[in-house]
Amino acid sequence: MASVTIRNAVKSYGTMEVLHGVSLAAQDGEFVVLVGPSGCGKSTLLRMIAGLESITDGDIDIGGRVVNELEPKERDIAMVFQSYALYPHMSVRDNMGFSLKLARRSRKEIEEAVNRAAGILALEPLLDRYPRQLSGGQRQRVAMGRAIVRNPAVFLFDEPLSNLDAKLRVQMRSEIKALHQRLGSTMIYVTHDQMEAMTMADRIVVMRAGKIEQVGTPLEIYDNPANSFVAGFIGSPSMNLIEGTVMEKDGTVVLRDDGGADWSLAEAARAHLGRSVTMGIRPEQIVTRDGAIRGTVVNVEPTGAETHVQVQVGANSIVVVLRDRFAGAVGSSIGIASLPERVNLFCRETGARLALSPG
Repeated sequence: MASVTIRNAVKSYGTMEVLHGVSLAAQDGEFVVLVGPSGCGKSTLLRMIAGLESITDGDIDIGGRVVNELEPKERDIAMVFQSYALYPHMSVRDNMGFSLKLARRSRKEIEEAVNRAAGILALEPLLDRYPRQLSGGQRQRVAMGRAIVRNPAVFLFDEPLSNLDAKLRVQMRSEIKALHQRLGSTMIYVTHDQMEAMTMADRIVVMRAGKIEQVGTPLEIYDNPANSFVAGFIGSPSMNLIEGTVMEKDGTVVLRDDGGADWSLAEAARAHLGRSVTMGIRPEQIVTRDGAIRGTVVNVEPTGAETHVQVQVGANSIVVVLRDRFAGAVGSSIGIASLPERVNLFCRETGARLALSPG
């Protein structure tokens, strides 16, 4: 096991800079997930750690050793890709042990390492099969097994579940998390799927346009996003963002949105009276209530355990998540209200999160 420290990493292709001085530390044994929209630089950063992309400036340190000039095979890492990259003419056993064979390990050592990895991943019955005889989930487990047999200091995952169907992705999320807990190894995982990030990570790194927007535990980022971009990116459905002005009404603090509706705010928001802001409220933190803000139901999505209701309030399209069954029809009127203590406020100009207490 080893820590990974990135200091002011820059990546340029000619005159185009795609990573802008990124700094990050993954502790020994930590599961860190890099997440962000396509093109944000997360896979480029991972490939730089692996040595598959050169670093233009800055340092990458693995286990206390700067690895900028080291070849991938010298970095003591193993990488699992989106494509399984298995040799079709080799059995599962041979695919898993191939890297050790190249390293001229003894037959006994290879057999012991393969059997150990197969036991961890429940692959024992499949060792003599060929990749064409495996399901997608089984192939991905073989790819992980191939990484495990090397006993690396750091595991790197580049969107390994993207080719799987929804049910298999959920299953493999649990398996990878269990694998981390069992091995205790440092793992850095890239995904565009924020649900994978939320359910698997010890810490999440949210990236945008070659920069890190926020680093924190899943719940820190979910409850206290650093800015309106993180607020809108993390969460499914994403956070509702409503623009307006903080005002006082009948002795209480409200956000009067641009359509004239008044949303209740916590008393701590009084520090921002008169300020033009963006209010962020999670869909599950909005309640239906008679006499509250009135809107029109424009869509209803029952998922079984909950119902997603899209409500049009003036120019704002608000998503509400209800745990109970919803009897309203599209086109009907509904009253909704925010839970004031769960509201986030962001600067309308910069997007930065505003403190909700004086000083």
